[in-house]
This record gives sequence, structure tokens and C-alpha cells, in this order.
Amino acid sequence: MALISAELPVTHLNGVATFGIPTMLSEVTELPAVQLGEYTLQFELGEPTERAKEVALRELRETPENKEAATNELRQLLEAETDLLYPKDNDEWLVRFLRPCKYYPESARDLIKRYYAFKQKHANVYDGLTPSKEANIFEHNILTVFPNRDQCGRRILLLELGKRWKHKQVTLDEVFKGAVLFLEAAMLEPETQICGAIVIFDMDGLSLQQTWQFTPPFAKRIVDWLQDSVPLRVKAIHIVNQPKIFNVVFALFKPFLREKLRSRIYFHGNDRDSLHKHISPKCLPATYGGDLELKRVDGSQWYELLLLCDKEYVAINSYGYKKK
Repeated sequence: MALISAELPVTHLNGVATFGIPTMLSEVTELPAVQLGEYTLQFELGEPTERAKEVALRELRETPENKEAATNELRQLLEAETDLLYPKDNDEWLVRFLRPCKYYPESARDLIKRYYAFKQKHANVYDGLTPSKEANIFEHNILTVFPNRDQCGRRILLLELGKRWKHKQVTLDEVFKGAVLFLEAAMLEPETQICGAIVIFDMDGLSLQQTWQFTPPFAKRIVDWLQDSVPLRVKAIHIVNQPKIFNVVFALFKPFLREKLRSRIYFHGNDRDSLHKHISPKCLPATYGGDLELKRVDGSQWYELLLLCDKEYVAINSYGYKKK
């Protein structure tokens, strides 16, 4: 998911750019992209950058030998999971789970099982989840991904659950579904599989009525998802512009947090210097005290791209535990 120069090799079909794509689970052979002025919005599914390859080696034990051996062993381990449907012959899919587990096959198998068990447990959210059914969350423009990565090569997901959030028109379940759609897309990107992602929650203007939308079951679902069920390296969660009433919301989440995730949550309020200790100003827009001049990609623009990938989400949904 990135803004790239439109000068790269691109073909255009009915005004929509397409790129040859070898890593999708669906039958899609060309990845759609959306033209935004002089830039093209697309997913990054090519080879990782040299910097990312160094991170993969240093942090994930990724070598050609480890990759081949772990992929083969994971495939063998999964053969015992007879009630699980998954893309058996797709090495790139297996690597998506091996990377966050540092190429330990048994850990990757367990992550796959938790990933699909979570989907099964929360079937009311996941069944038939595709961009085409979730226009509302994107139209309200409270959830977006930055067009750039941070200084460590990580994706930056922004959720604005204060002034922008009209809670009577957008439910928290819809917000969750939108986040799932984004992270499923991020999982496709080798660069993001290696470097991970960070999340910014902008709580500016959070009201008392909005805090009432949060419940302990919803908090537990989010924490369980982040801690145990997301095959992605979530490296940090940054809370900015939060009013005092946010403490009421966080109190719901706190009992479910284990130390690893708890240690990755940072509260900045309006202190931009505090935020910049973690995210370089060069990677942030002026709204967050940064120097980035790239225009924000609105939710509706992301939706346009995700909508063109609807078949990929249908393919993603076709796997999982067999219904009894």
C-alpha cells in the first residue's frame, strides 16, 4: 500500500492502473491501483528493500536455508490439521505466518490455528467480510493508512475516534472491520511482514457518549486479536490528543493486556516531542508536528483501491475451519 511515482511501468484499464501480481490468493492476475494526481496508490508486493532484508536477517532469522526448511516443516505440520482449509501449495502464504514467528514452524502453526479460531469465534464479524460490504466506515474517513512508511519501514495506520467519529452512524464493529481489511492487505506486503506496522489512535474530541460505546467484550476482542491472532508485527500503539475521559476507555482494555503489548502502548497527549521520539517528524504530517508534505490519503480513496481487490478478500474468506 503505497504512493509511487506514476512513471513506473503501469498499464491502464478504464482509467484504473494495473500491475502484474504473483502473490494473491485469488485468481486476480493484475493488481488494481488508483491514480491520485501524479501518484499511483497501490500495494507493495514486490521484493523487500535491502534495508528490510537486513531486518529480516537480523530480527527474523530469515535466510534462504531457514526459509526453505521452515516452509517445508510448516507444511508438514499443517497436514495434521485435517479440519482446516488453507492454501496448501502457496509458499508465500506460509511465509506470512513464519515471518512474525521468526521462522519457528511450530509457532507459525499455532499462530495459524489462533488466526482461524479467532475468525470462527467472531464469525458475526468475519463471515463474508469484503470491502464492498463496508463502504460506510471508509466514507466517514476516520480510518486511513499513511501513504508513506515510518523511519523503520513500518506501515502507519491512523484511527481518529474523536471529532471525526459520528458514533450513531458508525459502530465500533464497523471500525474493527475496517481495521481488519487494512491489516489483511498489509499482510500481503513482504516489506510489512518484515518491518511490521504501528497504529496511531487520535482521540481528539472524544466525548462521554462515545466512551459509552466501548464495552468489556469489545475490549477483550481487540486485545485478543492484537495479542494472539494477527499474523503481523504490531510494533507500537500511539495514543495522541486524548482527553482525561480516555482513561475510562483504557480501563476496559487494561485487564486483558499482557506485558508485551502493554509495553508497546505509548500515551502522548498533545506532546509532539514525545511522539517524535518514536516516529520521525519526516514521516508525519503537520497535524502531528511533522514535515511530511504528502497529502493525506482519505478513507474513500483507500476504499476505491480495496474495492478493486474484493475478489482477494473472497479468497481469504474461503479458508478456515470447516463449519460443523
